[in-house]
Amino acid sequence: MALFITDQITLADWEITESFVRSSGPGGQNVNKVSSAVELRFEAERSPHLPEAVKRRLKRLAGRRWTKEGAVVIQVSEERSQARNREIARERLAELVRRATVAPKRRVATKPTKGSVERRIRAKKVRGEVKAGRGSVDPE
Repeated sequence: MALFITDQITLADWEITESFVRSSGPGGQNVNKVSSAVELRFEAERSPHLPEAVKRRLKRLAGRRWTKEGAVVIQVSEERSQARNREIARERLAELVRRATVAPKRRVATKPTKGSVERRIRAKKVRGEVKAGRGSVDPE
């Protein structure tokens, strides 16, 4: 089952591998018997479906979840159900890749207006006068 990200990006099955391990989360005695936690691994570096710019942003967004081999690893053990944990992991991966598809806006450097510079300097002078008036009082 392929994972739909955007109209242009759909991740193939071979790019995503899931392994199931015993969870330390909720589940009572069942937690010792059933492997309900999911470890989802997405081979991002090798993916032909992601443009290079998206891969770079994904690497930055993934942080510690990015491996040396260029894969994104997502671990989920929040629910008792293996199927629900699997769903959550796939949703998190899709959201992470969606965030990586959005290119950040370039910052345009601007100068402060003449009025704002004048107001700032006037406020500094007023503050300086207040502080200058705080000297010791001469006894008469």
